[in-house]
Amino acid sequence: MKALAEGLMLGADGKIRCAWAGEDALYLAYHDHEWGKPVYDDNHLFEKICLEGFQAGLSWLTILRKRENFRNSFDGFDFNKIAFYDEEKIDELLKNPGIVRHIGKIRSTVNNARCARKLVEEKGSLADYFWSFQPPESERFEHVDYATLKLNPTTPASIRLSKDLKKRGWSFVGPTTCYAFMQSIGIVNDHIEGCFCR
Repeated sequence: MKALAEGLMLGADGKIRCAWAGEDALYLAYHDHEWGKPVYDDNHLFEKICLEGFQAGLSWLTILRKRENFRNSFDGFDFNKIAFYDEEKIDELLKNPGIVRHIGKIRSTVNNARCARKLVEEKGSLADYFWSFQPPESERFEHVDYATLKLNPTTPASIRLSKDLKKRGWSFVGPTTCYAFMQSIGIVNDHIEGCFCR
């Protein structure tokens, strides 16, 4: 790996990509094949927003390494199942070393599953709802470089999404978490200019 312009690196494979991907094979695969690619599947969207919440205070790589355990433990992030988790199930999750055992984040996932069911009833799908927050061109950055992204951990669109989700009873969905979610599911393309994925 060779550092290039700020925020970019030249990988061992000869590709220029966002420097945050580092050299870890799991992280590289996530950067190259998932991050920023449009997602429309409701369970996948629910997984993404929950894992962004679990990531708060931790590195994303920590979450990626535990992602399969999360999927197995949370019924593939099927919010129609998670919505009916009881205290016994929550206690079981708290004893599971394969996930992040944070009582607030686990309870938040159950709460948000219940909220997701109501949202689907109202909007038809999570995809329809989340993609309605895609920002207009006038709100996007003129240049997507490292300095711009570092200075903008939130955006007007992520603030709107966060406020609306909180109004609907969701938790662990602050504007920074919502922006990371929007980046990860392709609502915005924040691969740095020069990255081959852009």
